[in-house]
Amino acid sequence: MHLSDVPEPRRDSRGGCPPIAGAAPPQRGVSDCGGVDSAARRARGDPAFHRGSRADHRRRPGTVHRQHRRVHRGLYPVPRAEAGYRRFGAGTRAGGAMNARPFRPVSLSHVHDPATTPLFPGDPEFRAETVATIAADGYYLRYIRQGEHTGTHWGAPIHFDPAGLAADELDPDDLLLPAVKLDLRESCSRDRDYAISIGDLTAWERANGRIPDGAAVIAWTGWDGKWGTPDFIGTGSDAGRQPGFALETLEWLLDTGRLGRRGALGIDTFGPDLGADADYAVSKLLYREHRISLECLGNLAALPVTGAWVLVGGPLYRAGSGSPATIFGLIPN
Repeated sequence: MHLSDVPEPRRDSRGGCPPIAGAAPPQRGVSDCGGVDSAARRARGDPAFHRGSRADHRRRPGTVHRQHRRVHRGLYPVPRAEAGYRRFGAGTRAGGAMNARPFRPVSLSHVHDPATTPLFPGDPEFRAETVATIAADGYYLRYIRQGEHTGTHWGAPIHFDPAGLAADELDPDDLLLPAVKLDLRESCSRDRDYAISIGDLTAWERANGRIPDGAAVIAWTGWDGKWGTPDFIGTGSDAGRQPGFALETLEWLLDTGRLGRRGALGIDTFGPDLGADADYAVSKLLYREHRISLECLGNLAALPVTGAWVLVGGPLYRAGSGSPATIFGLIPN
């Protein structure tokens, strides 16, 4: 028989040969196909198995594979004591491979539409003009004119602090934060000028545990349900009136570290200040302390009270005071 007539050994799914019925188990240093395995060849100094080779990395525990896992384990580390806040990427695994996304995204933004988006008094006009159509030009394109703080948006420290950072100067970690939601709809429905108090926060903590440091503290006032109606801004004697955070509440969040080295105040109204506060004291302190605001949030019913994260997306304008944004809630599965 010629050697070319000898059939190639059949290999199993791992690349090895299947066991032969009645055969003795393979000896140490000998592969299941009769050859010397890689560990034995490396021990002899075989140059084909020098350190750093592809085969070597495949058999060494750690290195390449461990580094790959670490990349996917966390975007922003969370202390273990903060129950309910999982690291993103820590999904379930089957056979060593990721088999599911570790979170479910929900939109916390309103659709930007000149016909329905309320404008804060004094803000630039919101306009959308079609400049190209598929029928005439082969593609569809619009020109959008709006202010940096139109619709669902976020504010950067430079918005009220001349020494603060602009939108393009922030760290990406400033835009990915663990979220807590305060459901204050009942209080705000009774009092349009409701001031969110320290008591509201401590009551939340009694029910849910300590607010994690560096959090986005989001107030659900019910104003997201008024979007696109005159009642969002207020008419008659209600004009300009909206709930917001009391100044001492923000001071408490800062002094106790709950807004940490980074953090945000979020709300479904025009901003974190009470409508009656023409000095914007809360915004000024927030930005001076290098925190951001998340404003005109929507769909807050989809955000859980605790355990989720918020991710702020949108254009980073050079020297920007913020920008219209698509803000996502990331809810662990």
